[in-house]
Amino acid sequence: MNGKFADGPYSGILDSVLDAIGNTPMVRMKRLAKVYGLECDLLAKCEFMSAGGSVKDRIGKAMVEKAEREGRLKAGDTLIEPTSGNTGIGLALAAAVRGYRMIVTMPAKMSAEKSNIMKCLGAEIVRTPTEAAWNDENSHMGVAAKLQRELENAHILDQYNNTANPMVHYDVTAEEIITQCDGDIDMVVIGAGTGGTITGIGRKIKERCPKCKVVGVDPKGSILAVPDSLNDEKRLQSYEVEGIGYDFVPGVLDRNVVDEWVKVGDAESFTTARAIIRNEGLFVGGSSGANVWGALQAARQLKKGQKCVVLLPDSSRNYMSKFISDEWMAEHGFAPEDGAKVKEREKQFGGARIRDLLSETGATSDVPFVTARLSVEDVIKMMHETKVKEVIVTEDSEADGKTKLVGVLSEDHIAHSLQSGRCAMQSPVKDIAFKKLAKALPSAYLRDVAKALDFSPYVCVMDEKPSTKKQAGMGEHERAKISLRKAGDSRECPHFLGVITRIDLLHWLATKQK
Repeated sequence: MNGKFADGPYSGILDSVLDAIGNTPMVRMKRLAKVYGLECDLLAKCEFMSAGGSVKDRIGKAMVEKAEREGRLKAGDTLIEPTSGNTGIGLALAAAVRGYRMIVTMPAKMSAEKSNIMKCLGAEIVRTPTEAAWNDENSHMGVAAKLQRELENAHILDQYNNTANPMVHYDVTAEEIITQCDGDIDMVVIGAGTGGTITGIGRKIKERCPKCKVVGVDPKGSILAVPDSLNDEKRLQSYEVEGIGYDFVPGVLDRNVVDEWVKVGDAESFTTARAIIRNEGLFVGGSSGANVWGALQAARQLKKGQKCVVLLPDSSRNYMSKFISDEWMAEHGFAPEDGAKVKEREKQFGGARIRDLLSETGATSDVPFVTARLSVEDVIKMMHETKVKEVIVTEDSEADGKTKLVGVLSEDHIAHSLQSGRCAMQSPVKDIAFKKLAKALPSAYLRDVAKALDFSPYVCVMDEKPSTKKQAGMGEHERAKISLRKAGDSRECPHFLGVITRIDLLHWLATKQK
């Protein structure tokens, strides 16, 4: 039997876990509203309590059932879905129960927890470059399309354009919200990813509660908000929060249902998510933090007795190694670092700088350069012949002819990429290079290098002045703060003195103790 919302919910025995999707509770967030000085009732629609842990369970089930009704799916068929993770979990859940093969293509930035859950559900995971544009053949959408062409009886249900996406929220999610609030709602705040959730709920709310304001939340770096000028800050730059925002407007997103857009940054998203957990005991993910931060801004206009409903899309289960971690928050600049760790590094390294390491131990790790267009196979052969474990990947810009740093590639990273299906032997190494690198000038403190190496396998030492060769002991500079960012963010020609790895720091420490 299906659990009925009015029954409170899920009385009796359910036929399968798919019947436990939806019917999520509405919880009043009293403490958070008080902390932030809201007069209205701040109500959380707890989608993270759904069977698979997110609002995307609803569309996973709905899209599979729609395809079955239409006769598109039959036993043994393969489902392929490009996703930021949660739709993949929802579809993998449905595929496990219904007996379909499931392949998920997912950008590299998405959490390992999402990938591991899908693997446990039997899904096959293909990681794609985070920085690939949506219409790039190497993006999660491009790779999914390629797999569909290559495999027999394979289907992309396509959450970005599938009408079942907004319809399940129009028919079911919105009705739950209206029923839970006795038809009295003054504002709903919802993040936009594919846009199906805000479109479906927004349309029903407009029909049933015409005075209710629909507020959309969009991360800085995304371009979904209107007017388009709202997207100017950090336009198309990378961001850490997962599951919301895109670099294109999905077909299912109807921005006409949104009355107001709020842009939100990573810091606000993650600190608010942690505040929700701490103050309300709701184990939410980062996009929930983004939505609540948006609600805290928009709901200031509401008065006592009015209701603001904010949707909490997914669970902190997916982010235990990310914003739930104090260390991760500190490394990304979203929280202060633990004082004991700072003191320990200061004790180890004192006031020593990179230039001291260069002059006292002779050099950093000697890492050769390769061009981005070389194939994985060619680089493997070169690494074998030269007995190196890492290479620096560069490419010449077509626009200005300057050489730019693409990233660093290690033998372990190549092996993992081949085993996971992210690349083939003939793929260009640009596709799999490790791009989020720490960079520093020779004046940077070694204690800061040690901190950076906790989160990045390499620190690239770069000279301010053009140089044709690597030299130790360069001139004086102001203190250089180490920045952890995508290598390709810089269009300047990289002038390398070398790459520092953890073994270089350990070698320096060993020589100092003699």
